[in-house]
Amino acid sequence: LSLLVESLLRPKLRPFWRRRAAALAMHGGLWLLLLTVLLLVLQRPVFAATALLAGLLFVVLVSNAKYQALREPFIFQDFEYFSDALKHPRLYLPFLGTVRAVLAVAAFAAALVAGLALEESLLASLPADDFLTGSAVLATAGILLMTLAARAKPAVTLDAASDLRQLGLLTALWRYGEEELAPWRAPRDFAVPFDEATNGPAAISTQPHLVVVQSESFFDARRLYPGIRSDLLREFDALQAAAACRGQVEVAAWGANTVRTEFAFLSGLAGESLGIHRFNPYRRLAAQGIATLASFLQHRGYRTVCVHPYSASFYSRDRLFPRLGFDQFIDIRDFAGAARSGPYVGDLAVAEKVCCLLHDASEQPLFVLVITMENHGPLHLEKLRSGDVERLYSQPPPGGCDDLTIYLRHLGNADRMAGRLRAGLEAVPRAGGLCWFGDHVPIMPGVYRALGEPGGQTDYFIWRKGGSQGPGVPLDLKIEDLGRRFLQEMGLLGSGDGVAPSSNLAVAGRVRAASPDG
Repeated sequence: LSLLVESLLRPKLRPFWRRRAAALAMHGGLWLLLLTVLLLVLQRPVFAATALLAGLLFVVLVSNAKYQALREPFIFQDFEYFSDALKHPRLYLPFLGTVRAVLAVAAFAAALVAGLALEESLLASLPADDFLTGSAVLATAGILLMTLAARAKPAVTLDAASDLRQLGLLTALWRYGEEELAPWRAPRDFAVPFDEATNGPAAISTQPHLVVVQSESFFDARRLYPGIRSDLLREFDALQAAAACRGQVEVAAWGANTVRTEFAFLSGLAGESLGIHRFNPYRRLAAQGIATLASFLQHRGYRTVCVHPYSASFYSRDRLFPRLGFDQFIDIRDFAGAARSGPYVGDLAVAEKVCCLLHDASEQPLFVLVITMENHGPLHLEKLRSGDVERLYSQPPPGGCDDLTIYLRHLGNADRMAGRLRAGLEAVPRAGGLCWFGDHVPIMPGVYRALGEPGGQTDYFIWRKGGSQGPGVPLDLKIEDLGRRFLQEMGLLGSGDGVAPSSNLAVAGRVRAASPDG
């Protein structure tokens, strides 16, 4: 029955009779062990089996919802999002969908009724010793199957969809958990892009203020539909025209998983070099204190600040960012009474906060990383406003594109934020630079069905105060290369500086021995 439930998954799995024996043995072993645990707790075999099937069905429904929205199935690293969904329900629950949520609740209710009303405890008809002996037999069978599977452990490619197809859900989840618990070993050609040991402090008075904006779901949506008004991104276009460097950036996420892009930018490390930690580097890897753009600048005398108008505890940033080189984290507590646009603090309010930091900066140069929230979904929970279509389009979009209209409204505010930050940098006497990029494209499945799906690249620019007024150099980049390029354009790195070859992080001198809990 568990294999039948798995057959509901998307992408469609390889038929179980065509899977490797080790993958099937692992599936069977996990099922028996989980069943044993529930049997010991519930003392009702039908109830235990039904509850286990209902739990598996729930994970299947969540996985299908994730795959539809993000093109990636549920993986082991996603289990922590269940607790996040309770803390931040708006960010997660709407993507499950009403029908799926009802099915999950119905399955749980059916299991509960079947167990409590239709079945009596085995201890009512069996001696306790016999009950425990039977449970031990089940557990032993599960352990035996897991032992056999471990001898020919199914390999994983870390392509989540491919591994799910080949291994099935339970086996893929278990193997991804094993991979995360294994010691991380860097590739042979591993290098630390921001090893501050190779770069001594510079003259503080000559170093520019630096502002980096990771703009929520930002990309030039005019590529998606030609009927969007060409002047929607007026400030962005002007900044790109005057930029030292501009183009599209290949980011590490599609539709969500901001921290993949965020960590790639800060660390300069490609996801491929992180192994299993590519899926969420903040779970374990970042706690080791990897060198980042922030720690590099901190070593050069910068005051390093992160501004994020949401809870600092989300993704454990409050705990991790000091280890990544940040002196201060300004979160939602500093935005009491700030103007909102939709459910989140508006981009213009965030821009004003950054401009205040620039204005109040001492002689110490300032680096500010801004992680915006305004354009965070779910977009379908917001409503169209009167005049939105006329203001945002030169030609109305086809039906089913309300999410795009709402997205464009917020995109216009992001554009105004970019212009405000430029003005803020120009208003202070110190030299300055602005790096802007989107973390990923937005989740708009209905829009993409109507207009076509974007490739996933977002847009960026690097603008330097007092720089050339000519057209910026067009250059498409990968997100892990953008931070280093920013430092080069700002005169803080030479073209060959900032990369310390190393066989592992310890040799590069940046892995702290601290545990994830400090």
